[in-house]
Amino acid sequence: MIVVMDLRVGEGELEAVEHVLEEYGYRCHLIRGESRIVIGAVGSAKGEVPPALETMPGVEKVMRVSQPFKLVSREVKPDDTIITAGNLRLGGGFVSVLAGPCAVESEAQLNEAARAVKEHGATALRGGAFKPRTSPYAFQGLMARGLEYLRQARAETGLAVVTEVVNPADVEMVAATADIVQIGARNMQNYPLLREVGQLRKPILLKRGLSATVEEWLMAAEYVMSEGNYEVILCERGIRTFETYTRNTLDVSAIALAKRLTHLPVVADPSHAGGDWRLVKPLALASLAAGADGLLIEVHPDPARALCDGPQSLTPAHFAELMADVATLAPVLGKRLWRGEAE
Repeated sequence: MIVVMDLRVGEGELEAVEHVLEEYGYRCHLIRGESRIVIGAVGSAKGEVPPALETMPGVEKVMRVSQPFKLVSREVKPDDTIITAGNLRLGGGFVSVLAGPCAVESEAQLNEAARAVKEHGATALRGGAFKPRTSPYAFQGLMARGLEYLRQARAETGLAVVTEVVNPADVEMVAATADIVQIGARNMQNYPLLREVGQLRKPILLKRGLSATVEEWLMAAEYVMSEGNYEVILCERGIRTFETYTRNTLDVSAIALAKRLTHLPVVADPSHAGGDWRLVKPLALASLAAGADGLLIEVHPDPARALCDGPQSLTPAHFAELMADVATLAPVLGKRLWRGEAE
């Protein structure tokens, strides 16, 4: 249920409505949009609407939310959520690019990648310090040392840092470094982890699971938001299908659908979807055409020697070519490439 409030409502009136809802067993989430203020009321076992709720001062109307995901839904917040982290901005008519190596391998490798992606227009650096891998014998990341290298790269370049957390016990440590905390595809339905990052007050990049439906993906976002963290970025990274010529199948339709169903920004990860650097550019441009607010791109200074996902990583030169095409396409879509400040 959502309670739509008058834009001129006072804090005392908001608190009074929240108090009544809490008496009926609801958890209240105050969401301030450009066009309206709403109180999202979720979690009551009774499901009753308090009598005379609509007559309370400041209340415009009370509405049921038809979707199983409540706080994520456009029914609750019709206007797009814009998320900022450092120089990064997602949403609001801009296209933003987050780029860097799949894994932090060394200080020199990360710094070289960071300088390259910044030079060509990225505003956030991606890099995994913790790497959940299919094989227990594969490179698992530099962990705490990798986080230190990410901090150093941010200090040198000014790029926002995006890195993954895989264990609820590590959330505090990772969040101390990350400007955006990533939940990987394998952990999309790790509900204790989702609840833990929901306690943070910084953006969460939530990747769609390998075999997750769109509804399951959005319900995972609801887990995070239900804990009070409303800054969630959805990431379509391809799903597992019968196709073997690509690593995964990029679900472009899910991007368009997520933009229609939710107010959250959506980014695409064409690197993990295609699994081949030659597919990254066409998949990236298709994602933007479908409505994506940004791209998550793997870039490595020497992909042939990468310890993780080298075949799908762009060289700095290929990344420069992609960024030139993104800058050309964005105005056609009524957007602009975000380079750290509005032009």
